[in-house]
Amino acid sequence: MKKLLTIALILLISNTYGQLKPVSYKDGAQKLNGFSIAPAKSVRKKAGILILPAWKGIDSHAKTVAAELAELGYYAFIADIYGEGNYPTDTKSAGERAGAYKKDITAYQLRIKLAMQELIKAGADASRIVVIGYCFGGTGAIEAARANFPVKGIVSFHGGLGRDSTRTISPIQPKVLVLHGADDFFEPTPQLLAFQQEMRTAKADWQMVYYANAVHAFTEAGAGSDNSTGVAYNEKAAKRSWKHMLMFLDEALAE
Repeated sequence: MKKLLTIALILLISNTYGQLKPVSYKDGAQKLNGFSIAPAKSVRKKAGILILPAWKGIDSHAKTVAAELAELGYYAFIADIYGEGNYPTDTKSAGERAGAYKKDITAYQLRIKLAMQELIKAGADASRIVVIGYCFGGTGAIEAARANFPVKGIVSFHGGLGRDSTRTISPIQPKVLVLHGADDFFEPTPQLLAFQQEMRTAKADWQMVYYANAVHAFTEAGAGSDNSTGVAYNEKAAKRSWKHMLMFLDEALAE
């Protein structure tokens, strides 16, 4: 029975995955290539989820997330942050390109904003949007909150939380959910505490959930299982964080 259910789920996701539509858009002269998907039944009052991928750009994980959200009744759009001709080919180039956007926050925020416009063009209600992101994308989601994008909330899965201490802390309007590996040593304790204090100073409506025995990239099935590397998949944390996100969406998007 379990095997049959697994096969059925794979077929369901595969069918929806095929409904993902490539979308070309631009940042000036730079061509960007995102993906859009509409729900089979819009039972969420045209709520839209903007997905910010991890540091290697749009991958199978981001596409699966989009497909699953569409099955739940959400419009979804996967943002292309790097643009055509700039996609990382390995971890070194991914680190360099992600690092460049972490330094140039304004450029990162613009790419997020352009993708959000495409989500709205695809049919999502501009007043009912949530931004979610993974790793580097989780950092982007937090930056969307810091910039007070007109969204209901943001969700960061194992994202970078650091902030240049010289930046002004402004009040944060979107609700914030941070889903974090309890053993993620890429985010040292002083940085975690500084982030939490930032949320208090910004008077944000924020939540932070820690997952035991989880490190960076705990939602990524292809990340391996060796926690000592600092990057590893954790099935329990992945499932729990998904459920926590769904509860957050229900709250953030409630009428």
